[in-house]
Amino acid sequence: MIRIRFTAEDFARVRFAARPAPLPELYATLQMVFGGGDELLFGRWRRRVLRSLPDSAAPLGDLVPAGDPPLFLDVLGESLTEGLDLVEAARPELVRSELERVHAGRPAPGWIRELHAGGAGARRILRRAHGVAFEATVAPVWPLVQDLHRAEFTRYALAVATHGVATALQAQVPGTRLREGTWEWPAPRAAVTREIALDGRGLVLLPTFHWTGGPLVQNLPDRPVVVTYAAGPGLPLTPDAAPGTDESLAAVLGRTRLELLRALADAHTTTTLARRLGISNATASAHASALRGAGLITTVRAGRAVEHRRTPLGTLLAGEGG
Repeated sequence: MIRIRFTAEDFARVRFAARPAPLPELYATLQMVFGGGDELLFGRWRRRVLRSLPDSAAPLGDLVPAGDPPLFLDVLGESLTEGLDLVEAARPELVRSELERVHAGRPAPGWIRELHAGGAGARRILRRAHGVAFEATVAPVWPLVQDLHRAEFTRYALAVATHGVATALQAQVPGTRLREGTWEWPAPRAAVTREIALDGRGLVLLPTFHWTGGPLVQNLPDRPVVVTYAAGPGLPLTPDAAPGTDESLAAVLGRTRLELLRALADAHTTTTLARRLGISNATASAHASALRGAGLITTVRAGRAVEHRRTPLGTLLAGEGG
């Protein structure tokens, strides 16, 4: 079993990644490409991705010789550049110890030995390999990943507002359960038990849309624990095979609530919202109340009326946050 133990403080520090993280999405893609299995569903997609990978991406295979990546790759970052900067900023002792761990008993290529020694040339090789692999595999569907992430974000926000954090965690990651302050699920290997104490560090939920396995846990000292879980349609993502932003969000929020959220690019009273959307004041008020409960809008009194405004989260979800 995998068990993550919460304190009361940790429940207050559970958060959902505001945006998808390019590097974890890239690693999930590569695991699905090279992991094999489910040929009927993934076979054609794998062959297409493999054809698109340039030779300059090969160092990533050197870095993960047995499918067990070094821990210094466990970074987030809301852009590819930010993620790669975090990889380069890893402590030298962590880089050395992790390279020694994953290459134990195996001959290491020359550039890996240079990376172990802290060489700038090896860091450039690693950065270029990440960049070309991302461009070949994830970049073509990145707008879709962003759309799906916003929809998943909304699903979580509404679940928390309606049922609380504990229920939302279990609903977001099926197959898990949270009881008496411990969140747990079966480990990939039945004989393995992994115990993680948050001890006030908090937890970040990160959906990935190229992974179909169980939750993956990133547990580094002095950082929040990150749980990456399989989300999205459960199919290989292709640029021409996915719903657009409006359809994805409308399926979660409902069409009227999505229109209301979009209308709040500028502040509105309940009456002006109702008039703009062609609904009654009571209906507009009920929808606004639901969005307010999810943290997507705020409501303040303006004279005799009340005025609704989008929160930063609501603006991000509406796809207008930059």
